[in-house]
This record gives sequence, structure tokens and C-alpha cells, in this order.
Amino acid sequence: MRRKCQQRPHNQRVNMFRKILICLLLVTLLGCANDSDDIGIVARVNGEPILLSQLEFQHDLFQADGAGTYVPSVEKLKSEYGDILSDLIVQELVVQELVRQDQAVTKQEMLKAEEAVRADYPEGAFEQVLVEEYIDLKSWRKQLKYHLAMKKFYHQVLRPQIKIDYKEAEKYYRDHISDFYLPESMRILVVRGPSRELVEKAVGKFLAEQDRVNLVTAFGEVETREVIVREGRLSAAWRNAVTGLEPGQSSDVLTDRFGFEVLVLLERSLAKVLEPAQAYPLVEEALLEKKLHDAFEVWLAESISFAKISVSERLLSDDEKPEEEPAEIITGVELEESGPDENSQNSTEG
Repeated sequence: MRRKCQQRPHNQRVNMFRKILICLLLVTLLGCANDSDDIGIVARVNGEPILLSQLEFQHDLFQADGAGTYVPSVEKLKSEYGDILSDLIVQELVVQELVRQDQAVTKQEMLKAEEAVRADYPEGAFEQVLVEEYIDLKSWRKQLKYHLAMKKFYHQVLRPQIKIDYKEAEKYYRDHISDFYLPESMRILVVRGPSRELVEKAVGKFLAEQDRVNLVTAFGEVETREVIVREGRLSAAWRNAVTGLEPGQSSDVLTDRFGFEVLVLLERSLAKVLEPAQAYPLVEEALLEKKLHDAFEVWLAESISFAKISVSERLLSDDEKPEEEPAEIITGVELEESGPDENSQNSTEG
């Protein structure tokens, strides 16, 4: 349940965004402390609120595995909340961009995604998990929408902009040739059963017919599984068992406390370097990931420069808050004095 909600942008993107956000922290909102509409709001992105409940929900999710192990300091909490808020602001910007491009996440897409999650649980168990893990369904759905929006933005907005030239692919292949080295490996069929005699008979049948399905059908207590393992990662017992075997040959019966097993060597692959044609799908994937990341960085920087973002100054650590006379640091922008009320917020305005 929790893992399905924990979709965060890459740390590099978050760090870059926080630096931009802090550098653009210019104007303190006036009057918000007396505005009842701002209660429970930790930020606004072009007027759209980000609620404290959503921030706490995300923080609870990310801290779930380490709950109770330590008591964080105030500065540590500020940092954690600041990171999560940065994520939420980025995701809200993405949601708004999809709306502008008439590609917003639809109710049907939300329903389909939620049904896919619910399908992982027995009937009625999904709601029970929500209760047991203190998960607010509304906050969960909000984060699900953000997750779908990020995927949609990458696939439908950024991906069509990306072109990969064959010369780029050739250069990447040459520069990263070691990434396409495949060490020696073996494809092995493991035949396991409760008795030595049953396993020997099952292996004999397989070697004669080369049919795993019939093998399991004929010997109900026999289990089979196919594995691909690098030679250097074989256990001592398996290494001794397959030494000297040719493809199509089987080892002696091995015994352990769980039963009996035989290893059938199906294929032995020598160490090699993938040819360019074979490596191309991997090269394309690596280049695509980098280009998508770069395209997102460009879009995010531009989007922030035109966005109006208000953030609670209480989420900033002491070294991130504007120093005295920040207007002199950022040319052409004035910084207004904030009121004494603790609910005042900072605004980023491009």
C-alpha cells in the first residue's frame, strides 16, 4: 500500500528545485495570518493550495519504515518537510501544465488506476489496510493523481520532443563499452523432488522428451525452475555439480535438508561484448532517460520563472531564509516586512 504511494521525483531534481525556490523567495505575503481561508495551507502554486494534511501524509509514508527509531530535531523536520513540499510543488506544476495542454488526468484514468491497486487486495481488504495504516483516502487519491500526472507528462509531453540520432547512439556505445560486457553464464534447469528416485526418473524423462510441462504433469511432486546464473556467482555445491557438463547433460543428485535436486545444463554462454545492434535497445534507454531528465529540468526552470508560488517560511531552515536586505541581493525586487504572526508565508513570483 505504502509503496504504491511513494512516487517521488529524483533527488537531483528536488535539490535543483529547492535552490531555485529559495533564490526566488522574494515577497512575504501580507494579511494571510488573518485570512481563515489560509488555515491548513502550507503553499500555493498559481493560486492552487497545497495542504498541510497532504504534506503530513507524504511525510508519514516516507518515515513509516523508520518510525520510532529516532526523534528528529526541529531543523531535521524542516528539511524533510521542505524536501517533500518541493516534490508536491513540482507535481502541482506538472498537473497545471497538463491542464493547459488539455491533457489533464481524467476521472476515468484515476478510477482505472485505483481499481488496479484495489485488485491486489482481497475483497474489503483495501479499506481495512487504510484503517490499519491510518491512511487518509482523500490524501492517497491526491498523491495517486500526482503520480499519474508525472507519468503522463513524461510520456505524452516530453517524450515526443526527444530524438535520438544514430551518431549519438554510436558514441554512447563506444564511450560506455564496458556496460555491454556480458560475463560467462549458464542456463540451468533445476529439478527438485522429495526423493532421489523420483528426481532421477523425472530428469531421465526430461532429457528424453525436452518437455518441462509434461515433466511436472507426470511427476506431481516434482518442481522445476529455470535460472540463468553467472559462473562466478555459483555456489560451491552447484559449481562442483556442473563442472565438466556439456549442454544437455545433468549433474548427480544433490541433497540438502529441503530434499533432492538435479541440475540440467541447458546452455553455456561464453563471455562477450554485445554487438552494437544487440546493445542498441540498452543504449536508447540510457540516452532517453538522460534526455528526458534534461528536458524536464529545462521545463521546470522555465515554469518556475513564470509561476506564482507562496511557501510558508516556517518550512525553511535558518540558512535558507532571506538574510538582511535581500532586495540588494536580487536586483529589482523588493522584500516587504513580514508581520509577527507565525502563519505568514513567503511568495515566489516570476
